[in-house]
Formats: sequence, structure tokens, C-alpha cells
Amino acid sequence: MNTPSHVIRRGAELFFLAVLCFCMGDTAARLAERYPLSAQEGAALPASSEGSWGLSFQEEGKPPVANATADYLKQFDAFYARQTDEKVIYLTFDAGYENGNTEAILDALQKHKAPAAFFLVGNYLETSPDLVKRMVAEGHIVGNHTYHHPDMSKISTKESFEKELNDLETLFEETTGQAMKKYYRPPQGKYSESNLKMAKEMGYKTFFWSLAYVDWYQDKQPSHEEAFEKLLGRIHPGAVVLLHSTSKTNGEILDELLTRWEEMGYRFASLDELAAAE
Repeated sequence: MNTPSHVIRRGAELFFLAVLCFCMGDTAARLAERYPLSAQEGAALPASSEGSWGLSFQEEGKPPVANATADYLKQFDAFYARQTDEKVIYLTFDAGYENGNTEAILDALQKHKAPAAFFLVGNYLETSPDLVKRMVAEGHIVGNHTYHHPDMSKISTKESFEKELNDLETLFEETTGQAMKKYYRPPQGKYSESNLKMAKEMGYKTFFWSLAYVDWYQDKQPSHEEAFEKLLGRIHPGAVVLLHSTSKTNGEILDELLTRWEEMGYRFASLDELAAAE
């Protein structure tokens, strides 16, 4: 039996509308992801429900889109990059243990007169006090990466949160004779809004990052070419760069990497400058 023409037309119209709505919804979602509203523009941007820091690189040489805006983080004295057009880089290293690469990293930083921040855990301070003392003597910041490197987003009590940071502060002071800078980086980038509030109440500034790459697997290190592709292609003004001092690749390439960034017109600055600027 033949289907009446008006039924065919109606079906075609409904199909067209369904496709149009889908496309509009998909486009809106893509735009929202690419251009998220800041908290000051009326959007609610809480810490991610997963509690994991994330970045999406949209354009080479430009800052990535993060899962929280600079405006949102600012209320907690937290940062992930400097909002600037100036070609400045803030170098940071996470150090959970020592495996022979930190000396080469410190040598490269010294050669380029590049200040850095090393976020340490208790194990590093316990096993490598001489390297920690060298970091301090050469003008680098030593920040708090917690004593035991737990998932801090799962810690809900103020007492437990404070103990992870205070115990590391105590060990650092015993090791160096100096008070620890109140700069904090959440282990694995996992956090919650309550964590950010507790860190601020303790007088800490929290530092995430705007550039990193997969460099932490000791038995699966990236090649030099892979490292340069990521770290040169994604560098941007105001970048907070996260590298791991356990990376053999980082130890081998850092001198050349800093040279190539300098050739691109970048300078290296301390996190103190970032905190003061923002």
C-alpha cells in the first residue's frame, strides 16, 4: 500500500528537526567546552566531581582550557597559569623519590639561572636531604606535596588534611633549618573545593599547572623527540610547567629544552612572581 504524500512530508520534517536539534546541541556543547564561562560571568564552576585536574589544548602557543577558571581558583589563592601575554615560564618539578636524575636537572637550572619550585613528599626528604639542601642553597622553592602522597580529595577532615602538610613542614625544617614555603600541590592533581578552602585557611597557596606530559613512568620514558614535541608545541605565555624529577628523559633534555625556550623568547621566573602578579 502506498504511503500518502503528506505523511512522507511530515516524516521528513520531523527527521530534519531531529537532526537540527542534535547538531545545535552538539555545537553548543563544543562551544561550552571551548569557551567556558568564568565564575564572575555567572557560571557555577565548582571543583570537578572527579577531583582531577584536567587540561584541553585548543591552539598551539595558547593557554589550554582547564576544568576550572583562573577566576574561580583565585578565591582559594590557587593558580594554574599566569594570565598574561608576556613570554614567561614558571618551572615546577614534582619529586616523590630520587632515582639519579635530579642532579642533572639542578645543573641545567643553574646553567640557565632558571628558578624552579620542587614539590616534595616525605620520602624524598627522608632519603635525599643533601639534594633538598642544594635546592634551597641554589635559590629554588621547595613546596609541599604532602607527606604520604595520598588522594587528598578523599580526605574530608581538617585534622587529617592539616597533618599531611604539617608533618612535611616539620621534616623540611628539621632537614634545612628553614621554614617551608606555604606553596602546595595536590598529589596527582586530585582535589576538592573543601581541600582548596582548607589549604587557604592554613595560609597555603595551591599550584596546579598548565603544561605537563606523560613523563612519570620510569620503565616507559618518552623519547627526546616526543618530549620536545609536547613541551615546545604546547608552551604558552604564563605557563606553569610540571615535570617530574624522576624522569630520565627530563634529566637528559632539560639543558636543551631551556635553551630552545629561550630561543623562542621566553624567560624563567619564580612562582613568587606568579603569586604576586595574580
